[in-house]
Amino acid sequence: MKKTILAFITLILLSSCNKEEPGGNVHITGNIKGLKKGTLYIQRVVDTMLVAIDTIHIDGSAVFESHLDLKSPEMLYLFLDRGVSNSMDNNLPFFAEPGKITIETSLDRYLSDATITGSKNNEIFEEFKKINSRFTDESLTLIEKKFNAVKSQNIKTIDSIGAKQDSNLKRKYLFATNFALNNRDYEVAPYIALSQIYDINIKYLDTIQKSMSPKVAKSLYGKQLTEYVATIKKQQ
Repeated sequence: MKKTILAFITLILLSSCNKEEPGGNVHITGNIKGLKKGTLYIQRVVDTMLVAIDTIHIDGSAVFESHLDLKSPEMLYLFLDRGVSNSMDNNLPFFAEPGKITIETSLDRYLSDATITGSKNNEIFEEFKKINSRFTDESLTLIEKKFNAVKSQNIKTIDSIGAKQDSNLKRKYLFATNFALNNRDYEVAPYIALSQIYDINIKYLDTIQKSMSPKVAKSLYGKQLTEYVATIKKQQ
């Protein structure tokens, strides 16, 4: 009897030791309040296309987790398949990096309620978006005003609004450039350069590229920025 119990305990211990821990250097946990059933896809951009790298099925519990292996910090997207539409309102971008990341949001306000913690790059990018949105809002306001001016054929107003649009764009690009330079030690810097001001004068992109720390220069977006700057210079 004692031998049987001993063998049983040994078997449990061996099973416990042989149990594989989830792999990957990124551990994502989250909760989507109000979600009872659906599918989550964690996506990355591959050749301008969004490709799923993990699929999570929700059935009853809105809590989810994922283990990923990233070679470098990267912008990922948490896509919620509601089974109704593929609206962009269902795609939540977040800057992932090695470590533990938590995503909290709700079903009704999937994007606006989102709170993401654990990623310094994402924290910096959220700061960028908050200020950058002011330029976007100003641009939309000016577009509406210009449309009305064109309808009324007010040439003087059209020219004035055009000048304001140019000024707003210059300030937007200058802000993005300075923001990237001020955060040169983070992978979000080359990402901002590539996604927000790729068509700016090459001298500004060159400055951002040369300012990157060695770690950032070796990252996914650091390498892409270096290649992009080299390509543009060859074309000139």
